[in-house]
This record gives sequence, structure tokens and C-alpha cells, in this order.
Amino acid sequence: MARLKEGRTQVSGLQPVQMLAALVGLVYLAFGIIGLIVTGFGDFAGSTGSTLWVFAVNPLHNIIHIVVGVLGVLMAVKSSGARTYGWLLLVAFGVLLLWGLAVTGVFATNPVSGLGNPLALNAADNWLHLGTALLGLIIAVMPARKAAGTPGGTSDAGDRMHTARAPAEESRQPRGRKLWRRGTAH
Repeated sequence: MARLKEGRTQVSGLQPVQMLAALVGLVYLAFGIIGLIVTGFGDFAGSTGSTLWVFAVNPLHNIIHIVVGVLGVLMAVKSSGARTYGWLLLVAFGVLLLWGLAVTGVFATNPVSGLGNPLALNAADNWLHLGTALLGLIIAVMPARKAAGTPGGTSDAGDRMHTARAPAEESRQPRGRKLWRRGTAH
């Protein structure tokens, strides 16, 4: 693998990781908006008994879904942002999964019993949070699928993307010296 000469790698074109992050963001955004229609804003952090399909929801829970959705859509603009979003999903929903497991009585003792259940979590939410955390891991480590290069124009393989050099020209040049052609550095 060739070394990258000028730092960060840039990928060209829309990456699958960006589409997946945007899709997850849109699903959470829609879920949050529909949830707010179901619950309204009354009893903001209480256990209202409202459900959306099999998931327990309250207004605070819905606002968190909307924030997660907006973050996903905004961070999907760049490939690096989409990957960061994946790590955020993994960590945040991993913590929510552990919280939900404690609240729903899966653990022998509930270490967060004094904090209550402000998000109205139930067993179905735990499965959703597990799936979202795993999806976040997939987003975070998904490889790039299109041509990649550094800001200076070299690809990951070390070849020039904009100007092609003949292999013979490269071999004739002493190490450390730059090849000049028509006033342009290569």
C-alpha cells in the first residue's frame, strides 16, 4: 500500500456509507415525527403508555429520534461524516440498550433504578437499539467503493489521478527531485 503524501484521503462520488447513513437518519426522523403526532407534547418525559407499533414512546423519546435523524441526514453529506455518525450510533444506542436492559429487568439488579425511565423504554425498544448499534458499527467500518485520492491528487495506490507519467520517466528521475513538465509540478 502506498503512503499518502498529503494527509487525508478524499473519496469521490456518493459513497454507499453516505446513502446508508442518510437512510437511517430519514427513518429515525420519520419515526420521531410520527411519534410526536401520536404523543403530542404532554407528559414530556413520563410513561404515557403511548406506543408506535410495538415501541413505547413519549415526547422526549420522539425528540431524541428527530435529533438522531437530523444528524444522520446532515452528516451523510460527507463520507467521513457518515462514518462518524456510525460511531455515534454505536456508542449512543449501545448505552441506550444497556439502560433499557436495566429498566426492563434483564439485569439482576437495576443500577439506574434511581433515574427512572424517562424515555419510556420497553423490550421492543431494546431490540431496536441493539439493531441500530450494530448498524452504526457497519456504517462506521464500511469501506469506500469508489476512486479515492488525497487532496494533492494522488490515489491510494500512489499514482497521479490528473496527469499520467510513463513508468520510464519515473525511473529516470533521481529520488527527492520533482519532475517538471510545461511549468507544472508533478
